[in-house]
Amino acid sequence: MYIASIPNRTSPPAILLREGYREGGRVKTRTLANITNWPPEKIEALRQVLRGTPLVPAVSMFEIVRSLPHGHVAAVLGTVRRIGLDRAIASRRTRERDLVTAMVVARIIDPCSKLATARGLGEETSFSTLGETLGVESAGEDELYEAMDWLLARQPVIEKSLATRHLSEGTLVLYDVTSTYFEGRTCPLAQYGHNRDGKEHKLQIVFGLLCNAEGCPVAVEVFDGDTGDPSTLASQIRKVRERFRLSRVVMVGDRGMLTDTRIREELKPVDGLDWITALRGSTITCLVESGDLQLSLFDERDMAEITSEQYPGERLIVCKNPLLAEERARKREDLLQATERELQKIVEATRRITRRLKGADRIGLRVGKVLGKFKMAKHFRITITDDSFAYERDAARIAQEAVLDGIYIIRTSLPSVTLNTEDTVRAYKNLSVVERAFRSFKSLDINVRPIHHRLAHRVRAHVFLCMLAYYVEWHMRKSLAPVLFDDDDPEAGDAVRSSRVVPAQRSKRALRKASTKKTDDMMPVHSFQTLLKDLATITKNRIIPKMKGTIPFKQITHPTPLQQKVLHLLKVQL
Repeated sequence: MYIASIPNRTSPPAILLREGYREGGRVKTRTLANITNWPPEKIEALRQVLRGTPLVPAVSMFEIVRSLPHGHVAAVLGTVRRIGLDRAIASRRTRERDLVTAMVVARIIDPCSKLATARGLGEETSFSTLGETLGVESAGEDELYEAMDWLLARQPVIEKSLATRHLSEGTLVLYDVTSTYFEGRTCPLAQYGHNRDGKEHKLQIVFGLLCNAEGCPVAVEVFDGDTGDPSTLASQIRKVRERFRLSRVVMVGDRGMLTDTRIREELKPVDGLDWITALRGSTITCLVESGDLQLSLFDERDMAEITSEQYPGERLIVCKNPLLAEERARKREDLLQATERELQKIVEATRRITRRLKGADRIGLRVGKVLGKFKMAKHFRITITDDSFAYERDAARIAQEAVLDGIYIIRTSLPSVTLNTEDTVRAYKNLSVVERAFRSFKSLDINVRPIHHRLAHRVRAHVFLCMLAYYVEWHMRKSLAPVLFDDDDPEAGDAVRSSRVVPAQRSKRALRKASTKKTDDMMPVHSFQTLLKDLATITKNRIIPKMKGTIPFKQITHPTPLQQKVLHLLKVQL
């Protein structure tokens, strides 16, 4: 075969693909194809092939000028659109909605400051394809701040939309608060308060999270850093009743949140508002002393209902967890020993020859610091004089406390026909999912801290952005459980539990994943963070052909079998 150029008198020559053959001893030719309309470089390439000329390797015919991580963007952004969060933010697509969506996605794939986020979106400084996909490559830091202000104004509407999806009449609402430290000293929300992060001399803010019974977040609110947990409850009741328009709801909170005062003043007066909480240790001791709680109940079982005149019209569910009892005993002994080591140093200081510690006030000050640090004052007898100090354990007090190790009492206003004993215990223990959300918020994935914003409304918008990011992550984890270390078959684990009081059991499938680090189809198991890093290896490449007359194009790398499975589980496409 060969290529022939047939001249035309009044038009360009015809380019024909021909072959020669013999017939009756004569050489003849025939036309196989008219390739006149082919591009010149394509015709020339075919001519070289027919001549047997070695071709230049294809890799040298193209140049990759940029490669950006894309798979994690496609997974997170695809989930945002699949669950309709973008439509909950605003029903119509606007520049503000795209910027907010970009910040939510960025909070999951690469949590950083707003300036760094703007750099990651920029056309010349991008870290991924996020800015290009949403068309916000030109966004600057100031425009992101303006989008945050726009988002904060829409927070009530967005939370109402999420509540409509995930809450209903008579539903359980999980509520808890946490705090996080603050960088800087000018924001009016930042105050000194109960420090949960162990950051001494740091101002902090407090925020409360409302979730449904499964732990899906629906609303968040920021409070001053010195706000006590119980005082945040009233605003949440108003939010649920007035903004979400739920007339019947069950608030689930821990013993530090739903106190006697809060229940008496804020829950009982509201029709249709029930609660599930737990009693404090001192209250349990009072029930034992009054005879309402008989410890012999636990001779053959670990859970029982009792009544008490102190709680008329309420149910008290007493539970005893042997593992919790062992842990509390171990922790108490550790704290006692740590306290004794520090107290012994004070004793030695009062006996040394040089620079001897004297004065009841000076000795008492040092003793107070030690007892305050370990919270063990009630377990020691202290004797202080002007020139001596002595201590000993209060064995009777310690033994009295040890009797109640592992015992907790759940308090609820719900009748048993509405929620039976086991389901009530389960509802209270579900508060652990809110704690899990806080861990994700503060350290694992979303990284709400450290907070550098100076204006109160920007701090509120930042925390709300983080809540929306966790909302997306919660849905992603639910879909991706088969390839994560998360238990994707929790009902199987519940089936082997002897009681709701004992710790939750992981299913056999989850245990197998944890031991083999492989899924059932022999794919590697990931944490949520490493899975995002794996997806980020799917890149979008900008390629420029070296042949004249061709235009640049973009090509996405082919996903691995695991990556393809992840995209299938999320129901998203590249």
